[in-house]
Amino acid sequence: MTLDNRLNLGLTDVSGARRAPASESAVSTSVLVDGMTCAHCVASVTEEISAIDGVEAVNVALNAGGASRVLVHSSAPIDSASIRAAVEEAGYALAGTAE
Repeated sequence: MTLDNRLNLGLTDVSGARRAPASESAVSTSVLVDGMTCAHCVASVTEEISAIDGVEAVNVALNAGGASRVLVHSSAPIDSASIRAAVEEAGYALAGTAE
């Protein structure tokens, strides 16, 4: 059974990753975050960004010792100041946007 089939049945993905929405109208924003070194860091940033209204999913590509790429999926564009505030609330610094 594929992950998509399990999600359609209402089963939970226990891997801890929030899946991106299948909606074609979804917006993706990619930012770089400095200072993350472990899974706890990823969880903190994910929790803070997920609390922003409209955010549907957050995916983090951890790069310990460098800037980690954070991909934010939302139903509408998210103000960059909101993302910056969420990252700073988690205790990290926004390094910029990722192309």
